[in-house]
Amino acid sequence: MFTAALLSQVVFVLPTRATTYEVGPGKPYTSIGAVPWENLQAGDTVLINWRPTSYNEKWVICRQGTNGAPITVRGVPNESGQLPVIDGNGATTRSALNYWNESRGVIKIGGASRPRDTTPTYITIENLEVRSVRPPFTFTGYIGTTQAYLPTAAAIYIEKGENITLRNCILRDSAHGLFISSTDTQATKNVLIEKCYFYDNGMENDIYRHNVYTEAAGITYQFNRFGRLRTGCPGNNLKDRSAGLVVRYNWIEGGNRELDLVDAVDSYLVRGDPRYPQTFVYGNVLIEPTGDGNKQMVHYGGDSGQTSFYRKGALYFYNNTVISRRTDGTTLFRFSTTSESGDMRNNIIYAPSAAANTLVLLESSLGVLYSQRNWITSLKNDGTSSGGTFPGFIDETNEDFRLAPNSLCINAGTNLSADEALANELSFQYGKHQAQEPRVIEGC
Repeated sequence: MFTAALLSQVVFVLPTRATTYEVGPGKPYTSIGAVPWENLQAGDTVLINWRPTSYNEKWVICRQGTNGAPITVRGVPNESGQLPVIDGNGATTRSALNYWNESRGVIKIGGASRPRDTTPTYITIENLEVRSVRPPFTFTGYIGTTQAYLPTAAAIYIEKGENITLRNCILRDSAHGLFISSTDTQATKNVLIEKCYFYDNGMENDIYRHNVYTEAAGITYQFNRFGRLRTGCPGNNLKDRSAGLVVRYNWIEGGNRELDLVDAVDSYLVRGDPRYPQTFVYGNVLIEPTGDGNKQMVHYGGDSGQTSFYRKGALYFYNNTVISRRTDGTTLFRFSTTSESGDMRNNIIYAPSAAANTLVLLESSLGVLYSQRNWITSLKNDGTSSGGTFPGFIDETNEDFRLAPNSLCINAGTNLSADEALANELSFQYGKHQAQEPRVIEGC
């Protein structure tokens, strides 16, 4: 039998009921800034409904969801599928918020004084178009002053966080479409980026601004479309400094390099992650346009000059379709040191017309490239790889790079290595555009 004293110590904790905040015409909240971002709880959802005009507002998310109850910010498209637009040019910030690096992004995750600073966890952002976050555009901060965006700004800036999902968003016309950072004291962890469209980003004459720039411990890109950068912007398409990097089933077109996979310069936590020396790139379509930036398509290793930071491991590159339209030379890979290597299997490397005569797989003698069962333009069948003049696409003119039924590439591949097959077998393929399709299990 409980005594009165024991009964006084029994505490009943009632579950917190999740709240949905609806923003838009005719909704309870007419502006994004009216949402109490500083008070969001696990399981809460913010619905931002499409309207004919953009939302010129910006905010920080510095709260924690859980695995079973994430905090979700979701755009609600109109009947035609148009996404709600968040425009950074002239954007205003909710005055109840107080956070640093306001000039680095329109949607920022992590890093605030109000709400109290924490590591955001289980955050999902989906179905939004976010644009115009770069100089010379300006915004009004939480204290009411007008400021200019920095050249390091991004449409979405993740300063820190864990278990972050970005889905079906369009990020454009910004210095960076997406920027994710890590530090020596805290690494951003477990990020999924899927079915997004990045294009028209970068800064004129600035090689350090990219469509996407990320450094995290555990990050997967899948079913995304990486389009061309803004005219006159010489940055890379996807630049990454992460551990546990998986790039699969994406369409990646243009940039100084399509993929620049280099060293983690800002976080020894990322460099110390056991996944750091292994990078997986598979099932993608990579397109090198005529005369676009660097002749190299994929750079792997490091670029800081601190060679002890470099990845010094293996790039597993398989079942990709690589198209180069250059006529002045194409180099598929560049490795930074002799400590980097590549395992290249089951890829189609196609360089039509005069481009085929200047196709190089690996620049210089740095690193080692292991190549098996690839189809490469103009290569005669040597028993390990094959080639010809055309791999047998369904419709090259309209960029349908799936294989026609009579393609000699079908059933011409080989088994993956043990490391590749362990957790990264192909189950899907990229659907044009930003779609997920089941993969037909045949061919290279």
